[in-house]
Amino acid sequence: MTEHSNEYTRRRKSRKKGISKVGWAYVVMGIAAIALYVLGFNACELKGETRARHPIIPVSELLRVEIPEGTAEVLKDYTGFSVSFNPRHRVPNYVVWELTREEAQGQVRRSNDFHPDPDVEGCPDLSDYRGSGFDRGHMAPAGEMKWDERAMYDSHALTNMCPQDRVINGGRWRSIENLEQSWVMRDSSLVIITGPILTDSITRTIGNGVSVPERFFRIICAPYAEPPRAIGFIVPNSETPRGVFDMAVSVDEVESAAGFDFFSALPDDIEDVMESDSKINIWRYLR
Repeated sequence: MTEHSNEYTRRRKSRKKGISKVGWAYVVMGIAAIALYVLGFNACELKGETRARHPIIPVSELLRVEIPEGTAEVLKDYTGFSVSFNPRHRVPNYVVWELTREEAQGQVRRSNDFHPDPDVEGCPDLSDYRGSGFDRGHMAPAGEMKWDERAMYDSHALTNMCPQDRVINGGRWRSIENLEQSWVMRDSSLVIITGPILTDSITRTIGNGVSVPERFFRIICAPYAEPPRAIGFIVPNSETPRGVFDMAVSVDEVESAAGFDFFSALPDDIEDVMESDSKINIWRYLR
């Protein structure tokens, strides 16, 4: 073989080796691009409906709840949430608020300044809970009021409380609150409505006639989703082996249990879809 041939062979081998390295680089880049595309597509497929720039109606309209005529009610607006209080049962009919992403990142230290509200008829006293065996269960949680000192204080008003089994208060109920903290970071804003189910037969009271609910409801709506979506929960006021998502229900089911009408300001076609389908898998897996 000539010197020229040897040089040609050497260069050819070198070029093949070089092309191999470049080829592998392109292969790796290609795989990465495909992976990013697939992941991005899946994320958009699931999260795309959470990227609406404006809610379908003003959020203030979603905070309205219609309750049956004749229901005992004292309305009170606090910093960060509103309460429909039932002076006969001495617990809320419901509590409602909007939680935003910015509010969820508040740094105000939690207080434990539980206090009665003298301006609300039927509000319990601290003595009503003392020695009862039940927790003062927050409806609007203190953990979602860390954005403002007054909101933190107001969240400890006894008008925002229900007698709650300690296992539930520190277990499934808190788990739902923790999910809200994750979901609001994804969805930017949540409308939350919660309270006891007072249509149940109330057989237990504490203190001076404070009703002990058998069950609680919670509705979480993502108003900036496209279309808006909501999920409900019905939680027993006792120890249960059921997981959080085993207690997930549609808004329609909560309305049937509680006797209230939620989101009535929405256009009928959107309300019907949102209230009948809880889209549990979207809520479950997007955290």
